Amino acid sequence: MINKLVEKIKKTEAPIVVGLDPMLGYIPGHITDAAYKEYGMNLDGAAKAVWQYNKGIVDAVCDLIPAVKPQIAMYEQFGIPGLAAFKQTVDYCKEKGLVVIGDIKRGDIGSTSAAYAAAHIGKVDIGGSYFRGFDEDFITVNPYLGTDGIKPFADVCKEEKRGMFILVKTSNPSSGEFQDRLIDGKPLYEHVASKVAEWGKDVMGKDYSYIGAVVGATYPEMGKVLRKIMPQSYILVPGYGAQGGKGKDLVHFFNNDGLGAIVNSSRGIIAAYKQDKYSAFGPEGYADAARQAVLDMKEDLKQALERV
Repeated sequence: MINKLVEKIKKTEAPIVVGLDPMLGYIPGHITDAAYKEYGMNLDGAAKAVWQYNKGIVDAVCDLIPAVKPQIAMYEQFGIPGLAAFKQTVDYCKEKGLVVIGDIKRGDIGSTSAAYAAAHIGKVDIGGSYFRGFDEDFITVNPYLGTDGIKPFADVCKEEKRGMFILVKTSNPSSGEFQDRLIDGKPLYEHVASKVAEWGKDVMGKDYSYIGAVVGATYPEMGKVLRKIMPQSYILVPGYGAQGGKGKDLVHFFNNDGLGAIVNSSRGIIAAYKQDKYSAFGPEGYADAARQAVLDMKEDLKQALERV
């Protein structure tokens, strides 16, 4: 799957992943009103509104980007109907030819990790027949439990040719409370990056490993160091736009060939119509605003990489 992601990045010339992280406050009133009228002002109605909102965005941007990243918590808050909307979103995105990164941030050991992996990137045996659960192409994984927590995911990645992005240095302000702690003279995130590179060697695609890393855009000075530690690991970079990251800050996350990283923007794209810059589109034109935000992000990244 990493080979497919790289090829789609090359084809679209857009190392961009759109984070499908819907909040009810992002969804235009005409969508929520219609969903509540048909299904009720309840969990089911909210989940249906989420799905319709997602569909509009995906239809508007699917020809511009290689991948999407739905954050499962935004769906889980609506219970079983929300998870149904998550699955519907995953399936629809794959129908549109997009690579789907399930942002699930799971992390456990043994049979529990194996079950998470089976649910999201693998399959489950029921009476001798195999079925897929959520069926994403990649997932995000928390490495806090070490190799015992990663190996069950890596085994499924290898078997299914799917992938994962392991949290290395996250973009939130308090990440340094743990991630920046010095151990043997190096910050913890560098130790995690070294393990990501080690784990990734056993699960290689053509040029890059199925195992990548999550490194926040808000720490661009660390990109150069982590890029050297993980030369064959794709880096998923959250924090662009709404969290302050700009194209010029991200060049060190990429390799010299312009590959090696994919940059995420969530509310900066899916709620673009709420920004002054795109307000002329209005709520009815939220999907067109999202498309323009993708085009602007693509140009920003292109100019930044051309200056290197």
